[in-house]
Amino acid sequence: MSLSPFDSTLLGPLFADAEIAAYFCDESVIAAMVLFEAALASAQAQAGIIPETAAKRIGDVCRDFTPDPASLAASTASTGVPVPGLVKALKAEIGGDDARYVHFGATSQDVVDTALVLRMRDVIALLRQRLRKVIKSLMVISQDHRQTVMAGRTRSQQAVPTTFGLKAAGWLLPLVRLDHQLVVASRQFLRLSFGGASGTLASLGDDGASVERYLANELGLGTTEMPWHSQRDVVIELASKLTMLTGALGKIGQDLVLLAQSEIAEVTPAGGGGSSTMPHKSNPIAAEMLVTLARFSATQMSHMYHSQIHEHERSGTAWLLEWLSLPEIVMASGKSLALAVELVPSLHINAAKMRENMEISHGAMLAEAATFALVNHMARDGADQLVKQAIAQSQQNHSNMFDELPKLTDAPVDWDHVRDPANYVGMSNHYIDRVIGVAQRALAESG
Repeated sequence: MSLSPFDSTLLGPLFADAEIAAYFCDESVIAAMVLFEAALASAQAQAGIIPETAAKRIGDVCRDFTPDPASLAASTASTGVPVPGLVKALKAEIGGDDARYVHFGATSQDVVDTALVLRMRDVIALLRQRLRKVIKSLMVISQDHRQTVMAGRTRSQQAVPTTFGLKAAGWLLPLVRLDHQLVVASRQFLRLSFGGASGTLASLGDDGASVERYLANELGLGTTEMPWHSQRDVVIELASKLTMLTGALGKIGQDLVLLAQSEIAEVTPAGGGGSSTMPHKSNPIAAEMLVTLARFSATQMSHMYHSQIHEHERSGTAWLLEWLSLPEIVMASGKSLALAVELVPSLHINAAKMRENMEISHGAMLAEAATFALVNHMARDGADQLVKQAIAQSQQNHSNMFDELPKLTDAPVDWDHVRDPANYVGMSNHYIDRVIGVAQRALAESG
């Protein structure tokens, strides 16, 4: 029986990301915790706290130590954390006098938090790899469709012309910013958690700083100014960036769902899903999933903000709330990126339909352009009134606004030029150049 679509056999292919999920399975969590224990023993041997022979024995056993998660379940339920059961099992495996040096001077949260950091280091690298693929695909679309004119829409109504290249640039820029923000957040998060019982490392006496330094080097992590057991802003910040990333992808999905509507049909995602009773349909499943995952992640993020409120030096409630919400936020961001990697480069862009849809307004979409063309020859209020009158007559006569304007004024306006939507896209090309330039620099800096 499954309680979550993320680990459901039936629904998993829709919601889950197997690559990301692997980092949150019980076996991966245990492996990361065991890695911490081996590194801790090595660090303490380097600092002269435990015998080198004991550290070697611990390291040798840890390399092949893969306890069954079920064997740790009872201890986890009674202690509220999997570490005591793990340490007990590891000591039993090591045996002899060396076993007493396992987990020496550490506390459970040191192990769990650092194990999370170690796993998230690989997860973040994977997410950024996918993100850069989406960024590159959107750069291509922005460049290739900078001259593809379409109706701009505000509050779901036709406004003034834009280009599909600029729309894609609008999807692209937040992803570029978020890639950078994810790097910054990761630098703060990907650091050792090591503070002992109350965040003082008193158990290690004067050798605490040395062990901390050696342990961080063993694990390839940075250190913090002080232990962060109850300082969860770094976790919240990372989760927030992942939620914002999922939201930025959700924005793309929402636009694509709307653009793919039968009546619009300007952009169609490839590989749409069919209906059980309506064979003519091609449902934009991937785009819809981007919206769903974005909304889901935003809700989970509210739980993460609650998890920031710890009692004193360590919490037994807020910390566990992270365990419930953070993996699902990470899973949502991973699945969203996986979907976007396939979705974006396979979009079918129908420029002819874009032109056709712009004609629906019978020229009214260019009312602003007509007004500003007239302002060169008359007062603004007069120009406004004239354009409104032309629109009214156009509706009454079932004609185009630009067929009515020359009847209402002899102002020397080149109406053929004004009525071409391509001539009223403003700084679209300039903005596209800016965004692509920013994206190119960001990709170059990230290697």
